[in-house]
Amino acid sequence: MAERNMDMNKCPMPVQDSDVRNKNFDEVALGYTYEMAVNEARRCLNCPKKPCVSACPVQIDIPAFIERVANEDMEGAFEVLSKSTSLPAVCGRVCPQENQCEGKCVRGIKGEAVGIGRLERFVADYHREHCTEKPVMPEQNGHKVAVIGAGPSGLTVAGDLAKMGYKVTIYEALHLAGGVLVYGIPEFRLPKAIVQKEIDNLKAIGVDVETNMVIGKVLTIDELFEMGNEAVFVGSGAGLPRFMNIPGESLKGVFSANEFLTRINLMKAYKEDSKTPIQHAKKVAVVGGGNVAMDAARCAKRLGAEEVYIVYRRGMEELPARKEEVEHAEEEGIIFKTLHNPIEILGDEDGMVSGMKCVQMELGEPDESGRRRPMVKEGSEFVLDVDSVIMSIGTSPNPLIRSTTPGLDANNHGCLITKDEKGETTREGVYAGGDAVTGAATVILAMGAGKSAAKAIDEYIQSK
Repeated sequence: MAERNMDMNKCPMPVQDSDVRNKNFDEVALGYTYEMAVNEARRCLNCPKKPCVSACPVQIDIPAFIERVANEDMEGAFEVLSKSTSLPAVCGRVCPQENQCEGKCVRGIKGEAVGIGRLERFVADYHREHCTEKPVMPEQNGHKVAVIGAGPSGLTVAGDLAKMGYKVTIYEALHLAGGVLVYGIPEFRLPKAIVQKEIDNLKAIGVDVETNMVIGKVLTIDELFEMGNEAVFVGSGAGLPRFMNIPGESLKGVFSANEFLTRINLMKAYKEDSKTPIQHAKKVAVVGGGNVAMDAARCAKRLGAEEVYIVYRRGMEELPARKEEVEHAEEEGIIFKTLHNPIEILGDEDGMVSGMKCVQMELGEPDESGRRRPMVKEGSEFVLDVDSVIMSIGTSPNPLIRSTTPGLDANNHGCLITKDEKGETTREGVYAGGDAVTGAATVILAMGAGKSAAKAIDEYIQSK
């Protein structure tokens, strides 16, 4: 057994200098070296009760994989990860570990938690760079399942079912598989080559991926059943952007964060030879305070904006974005205008954004969500000098699938209704998970829903 490292602080993650990285789209965090990873892994106490595992949506045996890193058995560590997750290189980069596994870490009581996410990333990257063995094709069981959407939940369902021997076909509406991993999360947080490698691994175990397949238009769910599929999983995400319905939202220079990020990440609009260029504004306001807002603001900065504002109606303490993303944004020069809210977007005679009228806010008593309610401070109106506005206040599921599938019920927010955590919908044989059910949430929660659904689909088909 390796000697424990009782350092109170986790090993810092090497990163690009902030004044360099805010001008490029290369990955910000550079990852641990071999020595850093081993040293950090030795901070883990290998607790017998494993509190970190209870907070992991996909139930990774975290102490087991970290113990193997501590003993310099990197392939053994990867084997442990692979039993629970098909996307370790992704999760290690974008999961909110501070609110999940690391939030339960015993080392975090008197110091900093073990860097679980950083170690997961290291193990996945090490395996990708050093392993030459190809994934083994599982023995087929003769059953077929269709998966709608190649995002985190769909990829997880497909991977788990393929390992059980199912013939799985993923139908993706866009021209590339990956869902939010390729169109939403920027290259500097999650390199697309890593996502593609994870998808290639699924293809190697027999998963078929058909792109440019808009289910509800090209094919219906009924037709998927007629093609011999015994179950269908809906993991179509939540790609319909929300707006505030304030004056001026139809002006040129107003984007949804969904469109803005898709054009940059999927269509590579930041490149000089891009066929789908996007406006390079000088002063940008991003309305919202989540991870998507941070991504949009940091992308705008990289496109050359001189000033980028995060406009959020609550305070810094209430920002829903990950602490690390907020810190990186601050380091890169993003200006936080918290306790502010827009009431109108102003335009010039050419219909272009010329400013945004805002009001200052103050926090009152808690509302039904438990957070203090933001209230307008009287007489606080002012105009923020911007020439572009990006709305990042959430998304909801596209209604196409539910509107073309008899018996598939949704709630008032357009999210598919499931009977329990297994993902069974109101239509027999149809399961759902991820943002299509919860509304916009995290990658790891979508993956957790995918794992539960895969198990339920297997039970359903085997019981027929």
